[in-house]
Amino acid sequence: MYAVVRHYHFKPEDGPKIDKLVSEEFIPMIRKLDGFIRYYWLDTGLGEGASFSVFRNKQGADDSILLSADFNKTYLSQLFREKPEVIEGPVKAHD
Repeated sequence: MYAVVRHYHFKPEDGPKIDKLVSEEFIPMIRKLDGFIRYYWLDTGLGEGASFSVFRNKQGADDSILLSADFNKTYLSQLFREKPEVIEGPVKAHD
């Protein structure tokens, strides 16, 4: 399994708009990627958010990075204060 974590910064008041776009637009798109297992989005309510996605294979994780970059550019670029920090790699432990 492979996972991708993305860390975002935005104005707290934009959180609900971002939450809605992620839920209604992004999740249906990422679910279609090959090897998709799970996606989580969290919003701290303080202007920070993170996503965590899991795939059966590296190709799915890599595809999600490209999909997210395109989605962010199209829908969210004006809401983010900086480029997201992205880390990805094989899952080494899980329950």
